[in-house]
Amino acid sequence: MAIKWVEVNNENLSYVEPVMKLYDQAFPIEVREPHNIFLESVHIAKTRKNNNYHFLVGLIEEELVSFATAHYFAEINSGFVVYIVTNPKLQNVGVGSKTLAKMEELLNHDAIQTGNSTIRAIFLETETHEMAHTEEEKKACMKRNRFFSRNHYEKYEEISYLQPPLYEDEEAVPLNLFVKNIDKMILTKHGIKEAIKTIYEEKYFLVNKIDKNILNNCLKKMKIEDAE
Repeated sequence: MAIKWVEVNNENLSYVEPVMKLYDQAFPIEVREPHNIFLESVHIAKTRKNNNYHFLVGLIEEELVSFATAHYFAEINSGFVVYIVTNPKLQNVGVGSKTLAKMEELLNHDAIQTGNSTIRAIFLETETHEMAHTEEEKKACMKRNRFFSRNHYEKYEEISYLQPPLYEDEEAVPLNLFVKNIDKMILTKHGIKEAIKTIYEEKYFLVNKIDKNILNNCLKKMKIEDAE
């Protein structure tokens, strides 16, 4: 059955409540940002020249089957997938891959709109095995890693990536950084560092409003120079 795709904006906020319910069930609190950040991302993207943000919902007969959120950053011609979730009732039937492919299509359109022939790369964060506390969580973590590998994302090994703390008085969270190299150019370590700095600036500073000192401390721990 075909999936209907909808992008959430101020005109169709009725989708937000069921998405947030699914979202709260899918992620541990330490990597789950406050609900208001979703719509804040929509508003801020409109003020950033050539950048964009997508809050994508997948529906089958008006039932929520998946959602994903992602940013396009024109400065590095790359995308950053923040969250992707499939309704547990419809896992292992290709909905996740279709959702990711649709998001990649939207991000590639952003790249073309800014004068590029294609998007350069897409980045995303995932939980590490160390975050899993039960056998069920470990299996879920392995399943996610296989899912992204199957969709041509590769774990970047040369930097011990940190997600900055999403809440006050919390610590940075070690996560896996996955990269999909779209235009087949070699992504250097310098290029990856620049991408991380852009993600920190455009996402975690401007949208999540995380203190710049906290962000710079995380960058230093990753052996990346301070954001300006």
